[in-house]
Amino acid sequence: AARRDFYWLRSFIAGGIAGCCAKTTTAPLDRVKILLQAHNHHYKHLGVFSTLCAVPKKEGYLGLYKGNGAMMIRIFPYGAIQFMAFDQYKKVIKKQLGISGHVHRLMAGSMAGITAVICTYPLDMVRVRLAFQVKGEHKYMGIIHAFKMIYTKEGGFSGFYRGLMPTVVGMAPYAGFSFFTFGTLKSIGLAQAPNLLGRPSLDNPDVLVLKTHVNLLCGGIAGAIAQTISYPLDVTRRRMQLGAVLPDSEKCLTMVQTLKYVYQQHGVRRGLYRGLSLNYIRCIPSQAVAFTTYELMKQFLHLN
Repeated sequence: AARRDFYWLRSFIAGGIAGCCAKTTTAPLDRVKILLQAHNHHYKHLGVFSTLCAVPKKEGYLGLYKGNGAMMIRIFPYGAIQFMAFDQYKKVIKKQLGISGHVHRLMAGSMAGITAVICTYPLDMVRVRLAFQVKGEHKYMGIIHAFKMIYTKEGGFSGFYRGLMPTVVGMAPYAGFSFFTFGTLKSIGLAQAPNLLGRPSLDNPDVLVLKTHVNLLCGGIAGAIAQTISYPLDVTRRRMQLGAVLPDSEKCLTMVQTLKYVYQQHGVRRGLYRGLSLNYIRCIPSQAVAFTTYELMKQFLHLN
């Protein structure tokens, strides 16, 4: 039993380190995405690549990593909570509701995601505030200072949860569509080209599973479609989180107000979907680094 307990701890560490490496790899893209999504006045006339070039010129190369410290602190507990909650929810859904198969994985996955988000949301809030600051106009000196300022100036604890609604609302379709797309692609692929895309499962030779690189590809496509659907809610969340920092904050108090405001001011492409191309670019290296690091960590921590 002791070995099993430590297995949890070790897999949690492996997941945490993989998450941190993946996030650090894509931190510059993350920061640029936040600057673009909320139309930071220093960079609002620029596109994705010109912003990526402009940030180091204006703020030095470390400017690309603003807010990454808060991100690291958040990603560890986020991974752990999601991981443990997923297993607990799966048991409860199976026992109480008698649902199993894809549906119960999907439900447990969504619920675990929402639980992890709610628990680590204040850190996400702080990270966004730090990432949105531009050199020479610092309002927050660091993570702890940002916490204190938001707590005292923006109504205590509730100040940390601005924008939670679009996050939770966006989570369900995101999880739902990624599972759905992945399942659909997998069944079509195996039905149409079983020899090209599939291989017999290791534990049951009668069952076909996707080859690893095909699996990654399908996962990538599924992620991209799911992200496209829930992206406007991501933009909404960032705007609401930045609240007090943005000049038009009183027009963005609720989720619906914010969606309307962004649409009226900036339209669909330059508003609701601003920075989406970055999201796609960001996902590929992020997933690749996460998988690779996780595999290496598994060997290093003897998890196989």
